[in-house]
Amino acid sequence: MRQFIALALLCLVTAFAVPVARANPYADMVRAEVLPGWRMPDGQHVAALRLVLADGWKTYWRAPGDAGIPPLFDWSGSGNLGAVTPVWPTPVVFWQNGMRSIGYKRELILPLKIAPQRAGRAVDLQAHVQLGICQDVCVPVDLRVSASLPDAGRPDPRIVAAMTDVPVSGAEAGVKWADCAVSPIQDGLRLTARVALPRAGEATALVVETADPQVWVAEPELSHKGGVLTAQTRLMHMNGGAFALDRSGLRLTVLGTGQAVDIRGCPAP
Repeated sequence: MRQFIALALLCLVTAFAVPVARANPYADMVRAEVLPGWRMPDGQHVAALRLVLADGWKTYWRAPGDAGIPPLFDWSGSGNLGAVTPVWPTPVVFWQNGMRSIGYKRELILPLKIAPQRAGRAVDLQAHVQLGICQDVCVPVDLRVSASLPDAGRPDPRIVAAMTDVPVSGAEAGVKWADCAVSPIQDGLRLTARVALPRAGEATALVVETADPQVWVAEPELSHKGGVLTAQTRLMHMNGGAFALDRSGLRLTVLGTGQAVDIRGCPAP
C-alpha cells in the first residue's frame, strides 16, 4: 500500500509539473470564468468560479476519491485580497476504472467568500487553477482567470443557488449522534465511523477527511442497520510512519439520494 501511495503521489506531481504547453491540450474540454458577484454589508465579497465542461467530462470535489485529482488554487497574484474561502456545492459520486470518484458533471459554480485586505475598495482577483478533468481518461489542466470585483454589485442568482446547494449540518439533518472508533493496524489506523442518521439506508457514500492533508484515507466500506450508518476505512500517513489523529479535525460528509450531510468532529464512542 505504501508503494501504491508513493506512486500515486509521483504521478500527481509529475502531471502538474508538465509545462502549460503540454498540460493544456485538453483545455478546450473546460471553460473557466469568474462571476464577479457582490459586496456584502459586512464588507465581505461573494464571487464564484464557473467551470463549464464539455459533454461527458467531469471535474473533482475538494476530496476527489481514489481516482481523482484534488483541485489547487493560487491567489497570490491578486490585489487587495485578504482571504478566499471556497463554498463547495454538493457533489455527485461516479465510478471510473472500478474506483470511486467524487465531483461534478457539466458545470460547477464554486462560490468564493472573499475578505478584502482594505475595506471599501475593489479586489483584483487573479487565480491560477490546477484541476483534474475526466472522461475516459483523467488529465490535469492549468487555467488562469481574473476579474475586478468592485465594491458594489447585486446578488447573482447563479451564485445564490450554488450557495444553497451545500451539505446541511448534522443538526439540520437530525443526526442524533456520531462517533469514531480508532485502532492501530500495520502502517496506519483503522477508523470505524457511525452516524445515527434518519433515512441512513439512503446514503450512497461517506467521505472521511482529516485536518492533515498528508493522511491518505481509503474508500470506506458502508453498512446500515437500525438507522445507523457505519463506515469502516483505513488511514495512512504519506511518509509511512506513525501519526496522531486529531478527532476534532475529522470531517464526515454523507452523500445520498436525499440530502448531503456535513459533520464536523468525531468523538470516541
